[in-house]
Amino acid sequence: MKKLSWLQKGVYLLNIVFALALAFGMLIPYIPMEISPRLSIFSLGVPALVVVNLLFVLYWLIRFKRQWWLSFLVMLIGYSSVLSLYKFGGTTTVITSSAVKVMTYNVRIFNKYGWIPQDGIKEGILEMVRDEDPDVLCFQEFHRDEEGSFSQYPYRYAEYKGGQTGQVIFSRYPIVEKGSLDFPDSGNNAIYADIQLRDEVVRVYNLHLQSFMINPEKEEISQENSNRIAKRMGAAFAKQKVQADIFEAHRDGSEHPAIICGDLNNTQFSAIYKQIRGEATDTFEEKGQGTGKTYYFKYYPLRIDFIFADASMEVISHKNRYELFSDHFPIISQLKVH
Repeated sequence: MKKLSWLQKGVYLLNIVFALALAFGMLIPYIPMEISPRLSIFSLGVPALVVVNLLFVLYWLIRFKRQWWLSFLVMLIGYSSVLSLYKFGGTTTVITSSAVKVMTYNVRIFNKYGWIPQDGIKEGILEMVRDEDPDVLCFQEFHRDEEGSFSQYPYRYAEYKGGQTGQVIFSRYPIVEKGSLDFPDSGNNAIYADIQLRDEVVRVYNLHLQSFMINPEKEEISQENSNRIAKRMGAAFAKQKVQADIFEAHRDGSEHPAIICGDLNNTQFSAIYKQIRGEATDTFEEKGQGTGKTYYFKYYPLRIDFIFADASMEVISHKNRYELFSDHFPIISQLKVH
C-alpha cells in the first residue's frame, strides 16, 4: 500500500469490498437458507461481481502492481462458479439417432395476454418445436387450450394446478408412470413421467419453482420499493427451499435415472440450484457455449432454466435459442442413455 498513490489506495479499498462481496456471493450455496432466505439475493449479483473483479485484475496488471492477486485469488478459489458464467467451444448440434433429444421451455402461456407486442408468437413457438423436433418436450406456463397443437407427440402428461395453466411433458416414447409433486401453498409445481426409452425406463421431471413475481425492467427503483422487493424475494426463496426439499426426497426415492428439466427461478450460483442438481450433470456446463442465458433481461445474463442429466448419461450437445417468444428462452440437449 505504501507504494500506491492516493487514487490507487482508493481503488484498492474498492477492490477489497468487491472481492469480499464476490467471495460472499459464491459462499451462498453453502449457507443454510433457513438462516435467512434474503441472503440468497446476493447470489443473483455474482455475474456482475465476477466482471468487476476481472476489471480490477486487469487494472492492476496494466500498472504492474501486485494487488492484482486479491481478485484473482478469490476467483481462483471459486473457479467453478466463474467458469459457469461463460463457456467457450461447446457442441450445439449433433445429428445422431442413438441419443434422446430433450427440450424445455417456459412459454408464458404463448403470450396469450399480449405481453410481447407482436403477432405470431404461438406460430413462432410451434415452428421452433418443429425445427428442433425433440423426442421429449417439457413446457412450463403451458395453456391447456394448446395441447392439440402438439399432436405429433402420442404420449403426454399435463397437470394444470392453476386451472388453465400448468406444466406438460410430451414424449415420442411410451409413458409408463406419471405423477405430480403438488407443491403446497403455491401455483407452481413439479411433475414427472417415467418414459420407456428402448430397454430402460428414465424418469423425466418438469419443474417450475416459485417465481418472484417481479418484472426487473418495470419495477420502480426506490428505497421503499427496494425493501418490498427484498421481502418478496426472501419469501420466494423460502418457498423454493420447501419445494426443493420435496423434489429432492422424491428424486432420491426413485430407482430410475433422471432427466431434470425446468425453470428454477434461480441461478447456477444458488443453493437451490445446488440442491436440485445433486450429482447430475448440467448440460450447459458440459456442452454449452456463451453465457447460456435463459431469461430475457437486457445487459444481464440470467441462466435460470436447466436440463440436468443423470451422471450415467452422456451429454452429446447443448443448445440455446434466443427468439423472443416469451420472457424465457428454450434450451435443447441431446443425451445418450447408457
